[in-house]
Order: sequence, then structure tokens, then C-alpha cells
Amino acid sequence: MFEIKNLKASLADEDKQILKGLNLKVGPGEVHAIMGPNGSGKSTMSYVAAGKSGYVVDEGEVLLDGVNRLELDPSERAAAGLFLAFQYPVEIPGVGNMTFLRTAVNAQRKARGEEELNAAQFLKLVREKAKSLKIDADMLKRPVNVGFSGGEKKRNEILQMAMLEPKMCILDETDSGLDVDAMKLVSEGVNALRDGKRSFLVITHYQRLLDHIKPDVVHIMANGRIIKTGGPELALEVENNGYADLLNEVA
Repeated sequence: MFEIKNLKASLADEDKQILKGLNLKVGPGEVHAIMGPNGSGKSTMSYVAAGKSGYVVDEGEVLLDGVNRLELDPSERAAAGLFLAFQYPVEIPGVGNMTFLRTAVNAQRKARGEEELNAAQFLKLVREKAKSLKIDADMLKRPVNVGFSGGEKKRNEILQMAMLEPKMCILDETDSGLDVDAMKLVSEGVNALRDGKRSFLVITHYQRLLDHIKPDVVHIMANGRIIKTGGPELALEVENNGYADLLNEVA
């Protein structure tokens, strides 16, 4: 489904390489978690995969369905089935949430050669998805993320994911800034999309999120590389002991 091969990437405006030969493979329907110290390159990996500007790929590939997507622009990667939920979702004043969602959904459907949703079809679908995430009608009418709480912004990201139905979902510290109730709601939204085919890559610092979104595989990242891979017990080890022992082991 999704594979990163020997990815090396640098900041575009600095002579500083962040990713230093990253390798990762996520199979269809699998949920992988990535943990690691601050500055290890976790968010950079997600940005480079999604096509965010400001980074230069020095070497390597990012494959979705066996095809390298690094030459595509972000919208083409999204239409191919790649989704990124940001740690800090941006506000878009002047653009209504419903307009944003319908435009995004239909743009992707058009790019894939599918029939676009009319107003009635879209309205029925978005109300159904929003209800499951406890997103009320008022949130749907407001500009994208403007005046939203941290929890509302994250739920709105999961609503976007539910509407777009991507193949590969990358969640960059979705639990950041969430209270327990909001985290449960977001996790339930993610779990509702697990169908044995859709894959997830969950970037997090904390075991508490993985209590709700249970991963198949856990990776530890440091200094721009994956340094250790294991099962869910690896996240518990980090929670209890921190990263020091793992870093010393690799050193």
C-alpha cells in the first residue's frame, strides 16, 4: 500500500538534512504508529510524503500502490488516495466548511474519473459523517476552522478524512492539545474508517492515543531514521522507560 524507500530530505532554505535514509512499509489495512523524540523528523516525513513546500528530496521514493508519488503535486497525491491530518490545522477565513468539503470531494472524484456529487447527495453524506463525529450543523456552516477549539479542529480533520475516504491516512500528532473526551471522539472517528483495506500511519508522543487507536506495528524514529520496529508493546516500553535506552542501544 505505502512504502518509503531510503528517503533523504532537507529544509529548502537551510543546508540541513532532516531525513537521513528513512525506510518504512505499511501494508493494506494496517495501522502503524511512529514515536520518537522531538526533532527526530516525524512531521518532516509526513510533510514530504504529502508534498508540502519548503523541503527538498535529496534521495529516495515515496510509493503509494507501488508508484512513486514524489513528482506529483499535493492535489494529485491526494486524488491518488493520500491524506494528511495536520498537528495544527490551519484556519481559512472566508471559506465555508461545506463549500470546502464539497469542492475537495468533487475535485478528487473528478480526478479519478468518477461522477461528482450533486448538492443533495453531498448534503446527505456530510450530515451522516458529521453526526458520527458529533459535529453540529453550526460547525459545518462556519468558515474552515475559524474560531474552532483544538478538539473541534481535529474532529473537522477527521470529518475531511471520512468524506474523502483515502487509501492511506497519515495523522500527525492528532492527539496534540486534546482532552480525554475529544481524543476518544477523534479515535472513534478513525476507528470507524478501519475496514481492512485503508491503512494508517499515526504519529504520536503518547501511549494514551494508542490505547484507543490500536496499532499493528510501532516504529521508533530518531535522527531522521527508523531505529527500531516492534509490536504494540514497544510503545509501552517507551511510555515506561523513555527513549534513552533505545538510543543507547542503537548507538
